[in-house]
Amino acid sequence: MYNRYILAQEELREKIIVEDFLPEKIETVGGVDQAFISEDNKVVSCAIVLAYPSMELIEERFSLMGVDFPYVPGLLAYREGPSVLAAYGKLENKPDVLLIDGQGIAHPRGVGIASHIGVVLDKPTIGVAKKRLVGEYTVPGKAGECSRLTYNGKLIGFVLKTKEGCRPLFISPGHKVSPEKALGIVSSCIRGHKLPEPVRIAHTRVDACKTDL
Repeated sequence: MYNRYILAQEELREKIIVEDFLPEKIETVGGVDQAFISEDNKVVSCAIVLAYPSMELIEERFSLMGVDFPYVPGLLAYREGPSVLAAYGKLENKPDVLLIDGQGIAHPRGVGIASHIGVVLDKPTIGVAKKRLVGEYTVPGKAGECSRLTYNGKLIGFVLKTKEGCRPLFISPGHKVSPEKALGIVSSCIRGHKLPEPVRIAHTRVDACKTDL
């Protein structure tokens, strides 16, 4: 039933670049997150832009869309991607790199929502996920520690413990970013919380927006 979407993902995977195509000096970072309004079968997404490295909020935009694609593991981009793209498209200040709540290449077919969005936008993206989809790793012990996330013998990202008492994050390149650079950028966006500020603030804003709807 979903074969054509899987084939499209596999075609998209061939376009993913896992190398650094970033400005020499990163000045802005973006973050996106989304929340579902199940009773209305809608999804609200928030895209924000922060100054880097100060994390000062520059801009935020929202989108509200109906959802017509079911939840299917591994095909998250087809369910949430349109709303993310709509919110991002409203930004007047496009960020140098975009952090997305979800997987990058740390995905069974190597193309999670962060990679999907990155290729569609031709934008450097990083996946910041709370759970592992694939890969082997050693659990980091203390806040600030990380370990390699590997799959079929290949480095696909890092597992970073950002706060004591919290489970680690799974960081993987989306597009036009290397695993090492993705880890460095996410680490530099941590401000005492589990999530990096671009994703955390987007999450806070989208939750507030959902409540107001």
